[in-house]
Amino acid sequence: MTTRRSAKDKIIIFDTTLRDGEQSPGASLNHREKMELAHQLAKMKVDVIEAGFPIASPDDFNAVKAIAETIKGPAICGLARCIDKDIERCGEAVAPAGKSRIHVFLATSAIHRQFKLKKARSEILKQAVASIKYARTFCDDIEFSPEDASRTEPDFLAEMVEAAIDAGAGTINIPDTVGYSIPSEFGSVIARLYDDVPNINDAIISVHCHNDLGLSVSNSLAAVQNGARQVECTINGLGERAGNAALEEVVMALRTRSDQFGKLWTGVKTEKIYQASRMVSSLTGMQVQRNKAIVGANAFAHEAGIHQDGVLKNRETYEIMRPEDIGLEAVELVLGKHSGRHAFRHRLKKMGIDLTAEELEVSYKNFIALADKKKNIYDDDLVMLAREGMESSMPAYVLDYLHVATGTSTVPTATVRLIKGDEVIQDASCGDGPVDAALKTIERITGLNGKLLDFSLQAVTIGKDAMGEVSLRVGFGSDVISAKAASTDIVEAAAKAYLACSNRLLIKQGK
Repeated sequence: MTTRRSAKDKIIIFDTTLRDGEQSPGASLNHREKMELAHQLAKMKVDVIEAGFPIASPDDFNAVKAIAETIKGPAICGLARCIDKDIERCGEAVAPAGKSRIHVFLATSAIHRQFKLKKARSEILKQAVASIKYARTFCDDIEFSPEDASRTEPDFLAEMVEAAIDAGAGTINIPDTVGYSIPSEFGSVIARLYDDVPNINDAIISVHCHNDLGLSVSNSLAAVQNGARQVECTINGLGERAGNAALEEVVMALRTRSDQFGKLWTGVKTEKIYQASRMVSSLTGMQVQRNKAIVGANAFAHEAGIHQDGVLKNRETYEIMRPEDIGLEAVELVLGKHSGRHAFRHRLKKMGIDLTAEELEVSYKNFIALADKKKNIYDDDLVMLAREGMESSMPAYVLDYLHVATGTSTVPTATVRLIKGDEVIQDASCGDGPVDAALKTIERITGLNGKLLDFSLQAVTIGKDAMGEVSLRVGFGSDVISAKAASTDIVEAAAKAYLACSNRLLIKQGK
């Protein structure tokens, strides 16, 4: 028998991966990538997608508008400061959506009032109310955030919330903007609002917690226990500084600990979580740590003998969730080198990846080449091949040839040949090792000198013939760009990842 779920017990999941998540250093997404991720979020059935900050740039505006025009199901939200031009731009961007929302924010804490805004309480209150009323002329669904709410004086916060609801805000978001609160304290902030704000039941109370002290999920759940009914979060906890509350952790905590959260529920299709996590990691180049809760590589791994024995006897001895609950199936061979294009494309579509004819051709060609090198082709191999296919439709440079010479008594040297349009460029360079030599040669050809900020390598799948996945963060002056690439040759993977960073920089610069 199916238990009826009450609307008042639903926790609204507000995903801000495309907005706050993209503020994570090096995690910028292009238009195509934002659209792909928005489709995945819709398949997960999140309630609200915060698609971007339309006033920030023409690209951000165009992406928000395209998502509003295309994505069905979730409400499409844009962020705006309490400034008329921001609200106008945001209203225009989200207008095509079936369900549109404008999210306005204004700092309220004493430190922000004094040093950032240089305004008195009364001025901030007046500005917020005017902006909410103006935003209501563009759409009915308005969310207001008193920025740095967790450090705002309780009496002023209550005054702001009451005035914002009176002005027409249907959702009031209480942000722990700098990740300062601890759960007992943050839960009390929400509880006190329910005590002090007479019209509190006329709006949904939301929370947006940052992870600077590693408490974003704990704070969010404490808020839920005290009356919050919307949680703002991101896939993999992506976001500014230490990130935001991780969607997968919030959703699975609510599902797994119903003994603590009672009848509270979300509409998220949890079996889509792992796929979304892999997509975000691949698109942004931001690697998921192996011991990350829910979606990390070790989340369902058991090494200790006593644990293995218990799991074999009864999975619940050491597993509080099933891998299939998040869409993590047993690793299976899905394709071989005799598989045709149709089977290849069908499998990618099943994984939520839709390629153009040109991208499919590149990906399939790389798939056949990989199948000649390794016996088993796994889903994660296919994800990386698809990413390469997508990259092939937009780069300025394509890696055509790579040869390295290295050894204990040899100066590491790399010869690289790149294709740019109809031009073929070849050069060589020495380095401290084969990777360094390859990257220096790429720099000589492209003329783009970057500083390698982070380099990590992990196996994509299992076995000695597994592809090595290289994740890079590269600083080109003030621009920090991330990318991933994979190959059975880790030097080639590093070269491809570095070249992807260079290409993304050129695209960003419009070259």
